[in-house]
Amino acid sequence: MIIVVRISGKVKIRKEIEETFFRLRLRKKYTCTLIDEKNKIEMGMLKKIKDYVAFGEIDKGTLIRLIEKRGKKVGEGEVKDAEKIATEILAGKFKEAKIKRYFRLHPPRKGLKSSKKQFPRGILGNHKQEINKLIERML
Repeated sequence: MIIVVRISGKVKIRKEIEETFFRLRLRKKYTCTLIDEKNKIEMGMLKKIKDYVAFGEIDKGTLIRLIEKRGKKVGEGEVKDAEKIATEILAGKFKEAKIKRYFRLHPPRKGLKSSKKQFPRGILGNHKQEINKLIERML
C-alpha cells in the first residue's frame, strides 16, 4: 500500500495536474490518501503528480496510528478497532473497511526540507520507507 501526501498548494498548478489531485482526493495541502500499487490507473496518476507530492510504502504500525488519530468512517460514527481496519486495507479491501481513503494532516513538526527538490535533498518524490517518519511528524 502506498501513501501519497500533497505538499504543494493550489497556486500556479496546471489544470490537468489539479484534476489529477481532485481524482485522488488530494484537494488541500497536507492531505494524504492511500493507493494500491496493483492499480495501474492510480499508479499512472501518481507518476503524473510525483513532482508535487511525497509518497512511499506505509507500514502497518503507522497506518494504525493514522486511522486512530485521523480516520473518518463512511457515514456516522467513530472509528473502532483500527488494527482490524488496517489489516483489511493492507489486504486491499477498502469497501469492507468502511473508512474514507483520505486523511487530513497537520503540517510537519520541525518543518520541511526544501519543497522544490526531490527526496534525498528535499521532501518531494519517492521516500520508500522514510515516508513513515514524515507521517508520524504530521499526526
